[in-house]
Amino acid sequence: MPDTPAATPRARVRVPLRFHDGYSVDAELVTFHGLSDGQEHVAVVLGDPVPGSVPLVRLHSECLTGDVFGSARCDCGPQLREAVERIADRGGVLLYLRQEGRGIGLYNKLDAYALQDQGLDTYEANAALGLPEDARDYTAAAQMLAALGIGELDLLSNNPDKAGQLRSLGVVVRDRVPTGVFTTAHNVRYLRAKVLQTQHTLPLAELTERTELSGLTERTAG
Repeated sequence: MPDTPAATPRARVRVPLRFHDGYSVDAELVTFHGLSDGQEHVAVVLGDPVPGSVPLVRLHSECLTGDVFGSARCDCGPQLREAVERIADRGGVLLYLRQEGRGIGLYNKLDAYALQDQGLDTYEANAALGLPEDARDYTAAAQMLAALGIGELDLLSNNPDKAGQLRSLGVVVRDRVPTGVFTTAHNVRYLRAKVLQTQHTLPLAELTERTELSGLTERTAG
């Protein structure tokens, strides 16, 4: 890993995971010493990979509103649920990263939500607050992977920046595997902005159509 200090596993504990829809799976949670940003990131090790196979890995940024409260303004909660099952089926790791709001923090994220209610998209709202569009750095994620002995992986993500950053940090990303598309009446503009601003691999035509329908519904209701 280029010019990046090593991290080491701190503790490992088995935890049974249970989701609201009834899905359950046992996981091993791993904590670390020596992470570059000093945050309490956690690796969720799932499934039993075939020896010699390439693990499936997701870098999942913490989202209190989506992961815990089930907010329909983003797709984070459904992506987390999907990722756990897909990784458990194949064998691999979900890195749960303390990067709320693409790295700007919970309070700033909620401030950005208020600006989105006034018509800005998610990236414009961050910029209006004087914040980066995406402040996430995946150096700690690369350290966690190295500490777990993972040098090559398939990345479960729609975000090309995650793959690009990992590769620049010396991780071999063999393939980028897209997640499902989880749209609601409240998040289609958010998803469309991710395609247009940061080239996420989501179906733009479908999202554009749903965005237009959502806008029509709002105008009709108003």
